[in-house]
Amino acid sequence: MGMKLTGYRRKELAWLYLFVAPPVLGFLIFGLTPMLFSVYISFQRWDMITSPTWVGLDNYVELLKDEKVIKSLYNTVYLMIGIPLGMMLSLLLAILMNRSIRGISFLRTMYYLPVISPIIAVSLLWQWILNQDYGLLNQMLWNWFGIAGPNWLGDAAWVKPSLILIGLWSGIGGNMVLYLAGLQSVSSTYYEAAEIDGANGWQKFSRITLPLLTPIHFFVVVMGVIGAFQSFSQIYVLAVDGGPEYSGATVVYYIFQHAFKYFNMGFASAVAWMLGLLIFFVTLIQFKLANRWVYQD
Repeated sequence: MGMKLTGYRRKELAWLYLFVAPPVLGFLIFGLTPMLFSVYISFQRWDMITSPTWVGLDNYVELLKDEKVIKSLYNTVYLMIGIPLGMMLSLLLAILMNRSIRGISFLRTMYYLPVISPIIAVSLLWQWILNQDYGLLNQMLWNWFGIAGPNWLGDAAWVKPSLILIGLWSGIGGNMVLYLAGLQSVSSTYYEAAEIDGANGWQKFSRITLPLLTPIHFFVVVMGVIGAFQSFSQIYVLAVDGGPEYSGATVVYYIFQHAFKYFNMGFASAVAWMLGLLIFFVTLIQFKLANRWVYQD
């Protein structure tokens, strides 16, 4: 009996390893190996054609002196203004969608569609909407209000607000679903007890709804910051060469330029690791501060 049990156990483990092997091998080959190689190459000067040349910490020293690194980092942080704006709009939209009315499922689906739309196609659509000469937005401003709209994507002062606007449009639906789930998970007994105590609508919202939604706030902030640090696709389409005066370039776009335009792979790897460490420490700080404001039921 023991021999049969052992044989069955071995067969079970063999199937287990067989199913686990593909993702593990995929991570080792396409994840861990390139990551370790990027650490090595960040101390080299390499154009992907000639042999790498050891330069030590020169790449890291150079990136600290490059004004475009500071500019792209500033642009990236500036775009994070869209995170609190998106949270407020998403929560407001979730409250409006948290109703039992005819067609509410269709409305929820429509608001969520931008989230699953191809980002390149969406960026091209917004490129047309924000065009200075024939764009839909400037035509609406002129026809309705008599205002000559700015060059949204060609003026350094308007590039980042335009990117924030596009980010709000494409991201509100996803956060709306999270907030909607949070609203529907709040027990009605909290509100009933508050009504007995004489609480008004604002008091119920500020003292019950918002505190109980803080775990969702925390998730949205963390993922929003990480996503902002990693933003690239829209920048590549809408801010050609980083936009006027490099006002639309993010850190990832800066890395892309040095890696695949200037073929300075060693320097690009150094910037990538700088960005990775920055994201790690910012996320770590967010988790450390979470206990001070995130409500745990």
